[in-house]
Amino acid sequence: MKKKLFTLLTVLITLTMHAAERVPMIVPDSILAVALRANAYFMRHYPDPTKPTFVKRERSSNLWTRGVYYEGLMALYTIHPDTNFIHYTDYWADFHGWQARRGDQATNADNQCCQQTYLDRYMMTGDERMITHVRANLHFQMSTHNRWWTWVDAIQMAMPVYSKMYRITGDERYINHAMKMYTWTRDTLAGGLFNENEGLWWRDKHYVPPYLEPDGNHCYWSRGCGWAYATLVRVMDDLSSKPMSKQTRLHYLQLQKDFQLMSRALLQCQRNDGFWNVSLLCPTNYGGPELTGTSLFLYGMSWGIRSGLLSEESYLPACHQAWQAMQKSVHPNGFLGYVQGTGKEPASAQPVTYDRKPDFEDYGLGCFLLGAVEFYKLKSGEVMK
Repeated sequence: MKKKLFTLLTVLITLTMHAAERVPMIVPDSILAVALRANAYFMRHYPDPTKPTFVKRERSSNLWTRGVYYEGLMALYTIHPDTNFIHYTDYWADFHGWQARRGDQATNADNQCCQQTYLDRYMMTGDERMITHVRANLHFQMSTHNRWWTWVDAIQMAMPVYSKMYRITGDERYINHAMKMYTWTRDTLAGGLFNENEGLWWRDKHYVPPYLEPDGNHCYWSRGCGWAYATLVRVMDDLSSKPMSKQTRLHYLQLQKDFQLMSRALLQCQRNDGFWNVSLLCPTNYGGPELTGTSLFLYGMSWGIRSGLLSEESYLPACHQAWQAMQKSVHPNGFLGYVQGTGKEPASAQPVTYDRKPDFEDYGLGCFLLGAVEFYKLKSGEVMK
């Protein structure tokens, strides 16, 4: 009897050890510390957020790259409410008049991205000046409808602006228009940019078949798919924030279906080191590692587990591996390595290395913070509201 008990105990200990190896212990505070270090590096190197960028030419600082950074900073504020983050945000937004880049008649999604942060701030304060121009911009686009989302990045830049406005006002015109735009990109543009069979997105019409990678695989750009994945999270989060009508429920279910298809596909192509390749299915052609796509995938998977849409048993190990890879990308001073510079395909801004500085540093940090914060909430056991 004692021998049987000893054998059973040995088996249980062995299984526990194997489980620990598969899902290592990660303390939430350690996640926060790395996120704060990375953000401190950026704020230290860019103390004036209103200054225009100078990458080949001058661009105002409310361009999409900075908009993505502030998405991450607003997320970081939810777990570490440092008033310096608010001052840094409002100084920037005040300078730009709480307007889309290029004004109220901007219809390019990249120029609308900054408005996500304006809406986040409105939800904290109720200050109408933070939302007036956003409302004007969206009404202009909805009335003229003169710009479709013709590249997958555009979905992330603009769609959450509409869903946040719906969240604030309850006016379904915003989310209905956003879904009309999303569905056109998903199903109609070049035959549809979303491949349901493989659960991944082509970046734009130039990358749908017959375009293939050199090894014969489809070209799925990591960050492009990351943009789409993050969009699904952000919009579903807004939709689920209030009771849904029959129409909004249908919208949610469509996005949920796409989210789960993407999640299964992404789980299958994660690298052994925790990263995802720059070219998701083609490691021989600019494979990886790469931080921005990896961060956005961690963001989505962590939210999916927290929301109950993804199995913790299946996806938590992938989240742990992703975070271990991400934190190894952070230099001691907070600089982020393995960030692919701006572009539209795996071949853009190569080589992607630990030490190479990308052309813009802001959007990479935004992606990183989104992933880190959502993983922190998952590890902290924070309940979805």
